[in-house]
Amino acid sequence: MGQKGRTTHRWWLRGQRPPGLCDQRFASAYLFAAVEPATGAEVALVLPTVSTEAMSCFLSELSARIAPDAHVALALDQAGWHASAALVVPSNITLVPLPPYSPELNPVERLWLYLRERYLSHRLLKDYNAVVDACCHAWTALTQEPGRIQSLTSYPWLPCVRS
Repeated sequence: MGQKGRTTHRWWLRGQRPPGLCDQRFASAYLFAAVEPATGAEVALVLPTVSTEAMSCFLSELSARIAPDAHVALALDQAGWHASAALVVPSNITLVPLPPYSPELNPVERLWLYLRERYLSHRLLKDYNAVVDACCHAWTALTQEPGRIQSLTSYPWLPCVRS
């Protein structure tokens, strides 16, 4: 997420161009998140970079929020920082890599689209701190919409893979 936003579709009068803002600057922050589609439980961190260290930090935070008697299978794409040999994976988390080029299998991808379309498009953000604030506000707003995380992430095939 960042200053270089994107424009989205808007309803507007035929024959007229709708107003819309799109920034061309490049300050960015990265939202790491994990959700449980069945319950809507979520953990998210806004970090300044995507790297093995950032992913290890996120996994550590996720691990701390897991019940002591639980184990989490975390589905994720095959980004380099998700599969690095230097990645520190806590013992109560198992990483499940998805096939390459298959974002439709990753439930959290729909959350990114929703956040961009509903909260992060058509905005001008002053600097990096404004980007972080916008990401935090968008995530908080998403989590306060009852049932929204479940509706966006509950794929029909998920119950078939639960143990």
